Amino acid sequence: MQHLIALYHPACWANIVIATSDGKPVYAAKVKVHIAYGFGSMRKLDLEASTNVDGKVKFTGIPSKVRRSTLEFEATKDQLTGTLSYDPGSECQAKHEIVLAKASSQPAK
Repeated sequence: MQHLIALYHPACWANIVIATSDGKPVYAAKVKVHIAYGFGSMRKLDLEASTNVDGKVKFTGIPSKVRRSTLEFEATKDQLTGTLSYDPGSECQAKHEIVLAKASSQPAK
């Protein structure tokens, strides 16, 4: 399992499984998150990790207090995307799943 450490204490963590709509794990999906925390949200982290063969990735060291109450994890693989809203303040140690689906295309204007 890819394990990304943000080095913040007290540390929260999120185990995330990336799967297709039929429940199969997605290998090498990229998962990104932007974290703003601290006094005046002066500290910022942009984290990115890839899933292992089981479709799993773990982010640890996530601050329990973030600028907005939730973090948005965005997962992508080829034309598939999915998002997860995670509130480390209310759910410090979490296990979640992101189901990837084809991105809806916007009509050109």
